[in-house]
Amino acid sequence: CVSLDVQAACRVTTVTQELLKEGFHRDLLVKVELGEDAGGCAVAAQVHLPPGLYVDPYELAALQQHNLTKAVLFPAAIDVEAPEYLAQAVVLLLFLGPEARCSRRFHGTVPVHARYHRPARDTHQALVALQSPQVLLCCCHGHLSAECWEPAEVDTPCSSDTTSSCQWHTTKHRPAYEELMLRVPVGLREHSSLVCALTLLTTGLCSGLILAAACKYGHFS
Repeated sequence: CVSLDVQAACRVTTVTQELLKEGFHRDLLVKVELGEDAGGCAVAAQVHLPPGLYVDPYELAALQQHNLTKAVLFPAAIDVEAPEYLAQAVVLLLFLGPEARCSRRFHGTVPVHARYHRPARDTHQALVALQSPQVLLCCCHGHLSAECWEPAEVDTPCSSDTTSSCQWHTTKHRPAYEELMLRVPVGLREHSSLVCALTLLTTGLCSGLILAAACKYGHFS
């Protein structure tokens, strides 16, 4: 009975995520409500981004310079031009800030972008599943309940401003598993021939116009 009571108490930590805006360029909002007061602890959400989503490292660096968000990418180098079928999954460590009205609530936002997918058959959409984030805590002076928290096997800094790693902790009894589904518009395979023909025609026409203008107005020695 004691173990059941402890397990029930540890389950009150909740994490929710939401994709704001529309289209290929969205904002990922992560909210965490801790089951106990973790004053003095750094709170982060470890998000596993599938190949269909990515964070622009240059955009992230610009936002961090203006103190609009704090996050770390693993790996740090990301090919932002790669399509979904040539990209790899990345891990995003998003540092969360406390809410003014409640010391147990934290939130953070980061821009995410959808990659282009292969043309599909009989559907105009591709589904990208975003798994529920993992809540991490780093407490230098605080005390965490051993029944609810355990050391996490992650080698990450305590903040986005430092490079030295610290001991993070994760919940033993994780929140209910939830996936966030993103619908990405894709082309139809039946239109491949038409698209290729129009692209070739447009490219040839534009190249011809540029060549004609160069011959008419250009100065050749």
